[in-house]
Amino acid sequence: MRSAKDFFAPLAVGAPAPVREIPARPSRAIHFFDPGNPKMAAKVPDMVGKVDVLLGNLEDAIKADSKVAAREGLVRIGQETKGLGGPGASTQLWTRINALDSPWVLDDLLTLVPAIGHKLDVIMVPKVQGAEDIQYVDRLLAQLEAKAGLERPILVHAILETARGVANVEEICGASPRMQGLSLGPADLAADRRMKTTRVGGGHPGYLVRQDPPRGEDGAAQVDAQRTTYQQDLWHYTIARMVDACAMHGIYPYYGPFGDIADVVACEDQFRNAFLLGCVGTWSLHPKQIAIANRVFSPSVEDIAHARRVVAAMGDGTGAVMLDGKMEDDASLKQCLVLVELAEQLAAIDPELKQQYDAIDAPTGQEA
Repeated sequence: MRSAKDFFAPLAVGAPAPVREIPARPSRAIHFFDPGNPKMAAKVPDMVGKVDVLLGNLEDAIKADSKVAAREGLVRIGQETKGLGGPGASTQLWTRINALDSPWVLDDLLTLVPAIGHKLDVIMVPKVQGAEDIQYVDRLLAQLEAKAGLERPILVHAILETARGVANVEEICGASPRMQGLSLGPADLAADRRMKTTRVGGGHPGYLVRQDPPRGEDGAAQVDAQRTTYQQDLWHYTIARMVDACAMHGIYPYYGPFGDIADVVACEDQFRNAFLLGCVGTWSLHPKQIAIANRVFSPSVEDIAHARRVVAAMGDGTGAVMLDGKMEDDASLKQCLVLVELAEQLAAIDPELKQQYDAIDAPTGQEA
């Protein structure tokens, strides 16, 4: 049995001390790119400051004979790109390493940590099955950080892509102080569950509820009558469970990929569902999804105006007040503080949002 006192002790001699609280860094869009693709790599410097997270992908979508080129490309990008990765950077640098049972993952870590470990903010681990996967990466990272002389630990992000991973989600979240968050991996998860969908995220027209049939004058149900149907979200349960597990452990939940690049309307709807349920960001597979994510995962001016009014009216946070015919109490205040704190974090990195939020007069919540 491991003593709780040891949880925040370094796992290797000379490794940096584990963090005790995961920093709340805005990460509305995690934009994936192939670091071995010269055209994609050339666009990276211009994206710094325009997207919260740039993620060099080494796993799925990278062919076996391109794995080494992608790894080497990420090292070059990390070493040469200004403002990308590390404390105070305008854009975080993440990577998704290969699966832990693959022949490439060990070389991923042995190459990246010594070369650009000081720039890497988060390592995303795919197909995490349980706490043992996180603990393996945790120990290995500590040894590599010590050898490289790093002063801060690299954080770890797990992707839920298997039924076992979802079943073990709480222990995955609490497996290490490095745990930064979780993402939903709907395609692999659908296959592992044997779900009957070939879509990458989003709803499905066959997964629906149907309005009750109307009844005739004799009271009989007219089952053949035309009735309205409502398409449902296949991923609602998994996202909600993921959000609860992350909140319990003080880490951050993310929606994963939305595969239909052309359907920006459905993409925005899915992102907004995840945002309302508690996710802090999502993946971006195409530049057009960055703008959608930045818009959806930023509280609206109207929401911030209302939240500030409630905060101003509640004073010490006890009791209840009436605003616009609605009761606001201490629970309302907690809800509003979530939005106000997020707005402050986003305003610090997004000048356009800062201008919009600053235009609100805090005491009244009205636009100045």
